[in-house]
Amino acid sequence: MLRTHTCGELTIRNLGKEVTLTGWVQKSRDLGGMTFIDVRDRYGITQLTFNSDDDAELRSQARQLGREFVIQVMGKVIERSNKNSKMPTGDIEIKVSRLEILSAAKLPPFLIEDETDGGDDLRMKYRYLDLRRNPVRNNLVLRHKMAQEVRKYLDGLDFIEVETPVLIKSTPEGARDFVVPSRMNPGEFYALPQSPQTFKQLLMVSGFDRYFQIVKCFRDEDLRADRQPEFTQIDCEMSFIEQEDILNVFEGLIRQLFKNVKGIDLNEVPRMTYDDAMRLYGSDKPDTRFDMKFVELKSSENKTASVLADPSGFPVFDHAELVLGINAKGCAEYTRKQIDELTDFIKRPQIGATGLIYCRHHADGTLKSSVDKFYTEADLKKWSQAFGSEPGDLILILAGTGDKVRKQLSELRLEMGTRLGLRDKNTFSPLWVLDFPLLEWDEDTQRYHAMHHPFTSPKPADIALLDTDPSKVRANAYDMVINGTEIGGGSIRIHDRILQALMFKHLGFSKDEAQKQFGFLMDAFEFGAPPHGGIAFGFDRLVSIFAGLDSIRDVIAFPKNNSGRDVMIDSPSTIADEQLKELSIKLSTQLI
Repeated sequence: MLRTHTCGELTIRNLGKEVTLTGWVQKSRDLGGMTFIDVRDRYGITQLTFNSDDDAELRSQARQLGREFVIQVMGKVIERSNKNSKMPTGDIEIKVSRLEILSAAKLPPFLIEDETDGGDDLRMKYRYLDLRRNPVRNNLVLRHKMAQEVRKYLDGLDFIEVETPVLIKSTPEGARDFVVPSRMNPGEFYALPQSPQTFKQLLMVSGFDRYFQIVKCFRDEDLRADRQPEFTQIDCEMSFIEQEDILNVFEGLIRQLFKNVKGIDLNEVPRMTYDDAMRLYGSDKPDTRFDMKFVELKSSENKTASVLADPSGFPVFDHAELVLGINAKGCAEYTRKQIDELTDFIKRPQIGATGLIYCRHHADGTLKSSVDKFYTEADLKKWSQAFGSEPGDLILILAGTGDKVRKQLSELRLEMGTRLGLRDKNTFSPLWVLDFPLLEWDEDTQRYHAMHHPFTSPKPADIALLDTDPSKVRANAYDMVINGTEIGGGSIRIHDRILQALMFKHLGFSKDEAQKQFGFLMDAFEFGAPPHGGIAFGFDRLVSIFAGLDSIRDVIAFPKNNSGRDVMIDSPSTIADEQLKELSIKLSTQLI
């Protein structure tokens, strides 16, 4: 080893010890007769001291060092006269007797410090330099610790880690595949896996009753802060189980991660049906760190319970299919400017609401709305009762069609939660969401698609509805949500060939198409398939939540940008004509 100690371990207990350190020059300070150098490695920083009275040549050498030079130093541990209590090594320094430059360095394009002056694009281009910074490095250390805890927990429950293929078959369901041409099979292509789904089910057929894998997956889809073209899953499957078993085992995993990594003891994770999540929060991944549940004033599905049952002359409410709102506690004194900001927020194209109605519950108990022209004081009292408002509260109301207005109000709820400081990143509120619809209608293709995937089992009591009312069929599916982010999802799988064939039929597959795409799985079911189910956690998302970050890019060593590019290595890129020829690929001169 070129060093005897790291730059983060020496303390007052090491006084008088001769040591050798290696690392990068963090900064240097020339104070007349003394020169001080901070040397850094991934473990910490240690101060070096050079005294011109002891060795002028050595000090002259030290003064030539620039930022990020890689050096080796030998010297004695001495006590610092001006101690730094903010550093673990702040009580000592190294009086250097020998210095060797292992590698010179150009001046980096941004400061390698916790608070850097580099923008996102620049730091992505020089990611290897960005990884030297403590915040980025700490995120990867956190990721490592979480991966180790996952393996420890699952190994303790007799799960076996099995690697599944990366070059697989393209399937029509889900997001777009990344495809890989086969040189040995001209005109044919592999796909990179969006998930190891069928392979882990085949492992269950094989008798490996508890499988897991921390696995790379690939999806060619539009990107955002919590998406990357390649991402990592904690992928798991179990045999001879029911839904309750899955929930208990993997709630235990999440609890152990919080306990051993964050030092947080989670309470029992509450459960909510998909229908209740949509009704109360307008989202299948509600942020339950704060309340602010939806209240319906009018619903075409439940007219008898509507507070706004009678026409008032206000067309926005009278003609609406659904009128609902939230109670923003303590916001009655919002200024007109603040109300206008909220209105502008919900009118953004991404949200698409047309307007915002509000009602103030003043401190003196009076109620004042933005539509007093159409509603009496008695009407407003009914609103107040429905929302449970108290003096000081502000009721915010939207109107429109069912699913659309719920999604709009969900965005407004989250915005209010942010404005009121109710979305603390150091508070964690996990939730199981259960009983998803099995199928969802796609207007573009005019057919049903699997909400999770085609292998999800319907609730046994709902199977008959597949022929009569497919939209009402519930799935044996479940998601885990933390702080409004879906971090895991899974289901009990179909393990019967006849039921799987019926599922393919309702998804619009012909018998030939189903056989071509998934015949291998259906054939396997004929050789004794156990009841099985599983779950996959988005590992990148989970780590980002533990780190208190909004973007998963910051917990990935070498991420892509929002265009799916790696700007550091300039990928994707063109390939040589010779390679194209070998792959039997001929590029059109005109992009289609």
